[in-house]
Amino acid sequence: MKPFPIATALSAIGLFAAHWLAFDFVPMERTMGAVQRIFYFHVPSAWLCYLGFLMCFVGSVGYLWTRRSRWDLFALASAEVGLIFGFIVLITGPLWARPAWGAWWRWEPRLVSMALMVLIFCAYWVLRSYGGSGEGVKRFAAILGVFGAPNIVFVHLAVRKWRGTHPDQVVSRSNSDMRIALYSVLAILLVVFVLLVVQRYRIHKNAFRVRALRRRLSRMGAM
Repeated sequence: MKPFPIATALSAIGLFAAHWLAFDFVPMERTMGAVQRIFYFHVPSAWLCYLGFLMCFVGSVGYLWTRRSRWDLFALASAEVGLIFGFIVLITGPLWARPAWGAWWRWEPRLVSMALMVLIFCAYWVLRSYGGSGEGVKRFAAILGVFGAPNIVFVHLAVRKWRGTHPDQVVSRSNSDMRIALYSVLAILLVVFVLLVVQRYRIHKNAFRVRALRRRLSRMGAM
């Protein structure tokens, strides 16, 4: 059997295990109650969003340095998967904030900076998806990926710098069962993350080959 279908099946089983860990294994949090269980998906999704954008940064630098298409495709696949987890963060955040703060959204440093970072990589994705396959578009998108990734540090330090209401150092205050659940869910979602990046890279690579083949056939037809 091929390893990719096996890993896909294991990740699907892992997602069921992640829900069991978040909703059954860990005890009920005393202050916020059941809504706190969003934490076990919200926080790992934020970390994986960071990872996706960092990988986009690496791919963008690699493309600007070498002009090789594989770096560009790697950056695009990483940005897409990072955006998926970024949207999970922006969806689960308000779901958690409504019972905790009494409002779906607050103009709070980490929330705003996270939303702006996701919008930057949305612009990257729109440019790469609808701007065409020209060299200029790829270079401009790579520059956007390079300058967008350092916002991760800005988002991470936003609470400490501007003292927002978003909680900080939540993991260090968690009990042992909560940490076990958190890092187990992170490991499961990391497998899903890798599978998605690999799959998106394969799709973009095949599309690149099809475009190259079409150009070659059109040149042959014009001769």
